[in-house]
Amino acid sequence: MGLHERIHHYPQSDLDGVIPNESELTGGVTIEPGRSYGFFTDTTVCIGCKACEVACKEWNNLPADSIGLTGQSFDNTGMLSANTWRHVAFVEREGDRGVRAAEQAPFQSGWLMMSDVCKHCHNAPCLEACPTGAIFKTEFDTVVVQQDICNGCGYCVPACPFGVVALNEVDGKVHKCTLCYDRLKGGLEPACAKACPTESIQFGELSDLHEKARERIGVLHERGVEQAYLYGTPDGPGATGDLGHLNAFFLLTERPEVYNLPAAPTRASNRVRPSLTTGVATIGALALLAIGLFSSDRGEGR
Repeated sequence: MGLHERIHHYPQSDLDGVIPNESELTGGVTIEPGRSYGFFTDTTVCIGCKACEVACKEWNNLPADSIGLTGQSFDNTGMLSANTWRHVAFVEREGDRGVRAAEQAPFQSGWLMMSDVCKHCHNAPCLEACPTGAIFKTEFDTVVVQQDICNGCGYCVPACPFGVVALNEVDGKVHKCTLCYDRLKGGLEPACAKACPTESIQFGELSDLHEKARERIGVLHERGVEQAYLYGTPDGPGATGDLGHLNAFFLLTERPEVYNLPAAPTRASNRVRPSLTTGVATIGALALLAIGLFSSDRGEGR
């Protein structure tokens, strides 16, 4: 990424205050209310350094989670939680390309790595399920939980098709990634994207990110990585079930399930009508059966 010309206006190491619109210098994007922002995560350049995890915890003052190894992976975090809003997954490949393969092609790795995060769905199921209005869409088209309004009912937890939303056992509230809402309001790039050393996590306006992602897919296909595809873009895998699209979308090279992502996520609200219809039909059938048995018993009594 080329450096913005404004970088020359701030050559000193010590500054008197926050640089106006600093995201122009670090992310190449100007943050303005009313526009749609998100993340494009390119898993092919993720090195598993977990700088994004650390930056997220540092900025949001989140406590450590799962200190120690799980025994199942070199990844100690394990999954997203109320205290871990960024999670870098270490996925060990199997077969000829796996870590334990006898031979591997040059410059290839037996690991797949991906920095997972809240998807900030366009049609967010968690927002639909929230009875108190604690979950809302911001002026940057991101999804945020207001802790002072959340009553801890947990309805949003099963509504999320990605298993992102989680209840904190300490305060009884729901917590998840805010896409650094407080930083966006100050003209700052989200902490995780700013900390990523390989630009695996790219922040920006969603339309620009889609264009960058399509260009990246073209480059990879030209280099022989024909299995590369986008997950979460409009009308693509991960944007199924009336979700529309994901504001945090991914470039993947294996099936979604390999990365612990659902192949065809859906909105929980889509299942309300069929479930209600089935329930009503079942109650009706049981009522008719009861009436039939009652009538039969009365007939025999005569």
